[in-house]
Amino acid sequence: MKILIDADACPVVSIVEEIAQQYQVPLLLICDTSHIIDTEYGELITVDKGADSVDFFLINKAKKKDIIVTQDYGVAAMALGKGAYAIHQNGKWYTEKNIDQMLFERHMSKKARRSSGKFHGKGPKKRTVDDDLQFKNSFQKLIEKVLGQMKEEKEG
Repeated sequence: MKILIDADACPVVSIVEEIAQQYQVPLLLICDTSHIIDTEYGELITVDKGADSVDFFLINKAKKKDIIVTQDYGVAAMALGKGAYAIHQNGKWYTEKNIDQMLFERHMSKKARRSSGKFHGKGPKKRTVDDDLQFKNSFQKLIEKVLGQMKEEKEG
């Protein structure tokens, strides 16, 4: 098991790094050349800048039982297809039960934006300390779940 972060503009890198180190889980932070990220625990991988270059690299590295941190529903869907786990920066777990609905809603929102020609949203709200705490708790539960499953498989 390892943790892979779609680290381009990811606000929870330090939280993931702290928990990965606490549980001694290998960590890969993947970003493109337009981002500068420092890490004290994980391995930083920088890929060429380009549409979806980070996404494709991350999915190619992902394996069964890995944990993927991403806000991209498409990346999450591909991760789930490989038997990996995926979590959003807000702490929501992507699952086989919710990913289709999330992809559909994303598609409908994109379609609505295209047809109106105008953007009516205000953009993402500012991240709060509570947002970070919610992510941290959810991420820690996910790591414990995966480690528990791996332990059961090893013993069984």
